[in-house]
Amino acid sequence: MAAILHTEKLCKSFSNGGIQHHIIKNLDLQIREKDFTVIMGASGSGKSTLLYALSGMDTPTLGSVFFGETDISKYNNDELAIFRRENCGFVFQSIYLLENMTVFDNIMTGALALRKNSPELVKKAETLLKKVGIEEKLWNKYPNQLSGGECQRVGIVRAIINDPKILFADEPTGSLNSASSRDVLDIFTELNTDGQSIVMVTHDIKTAMRGNRVIFLRDGAVMGEHEMPQYGTDDVKKRQERLQAFLDEMGW
Repeated sequence: MAAILHTEKLCKSFSNGGIQHHIIKNLDLQIREKDFTVIMGASGSGKSTLLYALSGMDTPTLGSVFFGETDISKYNNDELAIFRRENCGFVFQSIYLLENMTVFDNIMTGALALRKNSPELVKKAETLLKKVGIEEKLWNKYPNQLSGGECQRVGIVRAIINDPKILFADEPTGSLNSASSRDVLDIFTELNTDGQSIVMVTHDIKTAMRGNRVIFLRDGAVMGEHEMPQYGTDDVKKRQERLQAFLDEMGW
């Protein structure tokens, strides 16, 4: 599968008290189209920093991030904002729904920034909400009237309403209980089966199992990769055992 994103000699550093901390170090990486790519590693390994650089949420210190043939690391802040709006969807551990807006308004706010056909968007939002299991009686509720799992499913709809080329997720199940986590991961699996490219950071092996490619970082460098069939096409127990063996090899 062709690369939708790739990096060349990507570096990210921070200065703290006059000391330079190198988070990502000369990283060359390809993100393939339609893959469900999972980024793993110990705390401080650079997982989230890499995700933010790949998505245009942050700019590298050195090196480049290419979306197709375009080097987005040369974009200014306004250009990056347009790039993200037109090409990326985001799901975070903290859901960041706007508390003073209803479920439906939270979704439509981002969508209307790109498209003018409001009736078409309304119909699409309704279809997606039903698809992720958010009943119509909840559409006019506010985030504080929903459970954490329901809020995260609304967040997913908000992330995919504009048909992003890539969906980025940073610990999307980190604050959910096991049942809600499973529901959210089922949605991600279905999206990927339908062809959605996904890049997800996680520290949890059961979450990582949903991907077909696991990249392991240590100290800002790729230490190894593990390829798997698409989730649901192989034995789950054996899948977990093989992934666990890979992570043990990586010193996880």
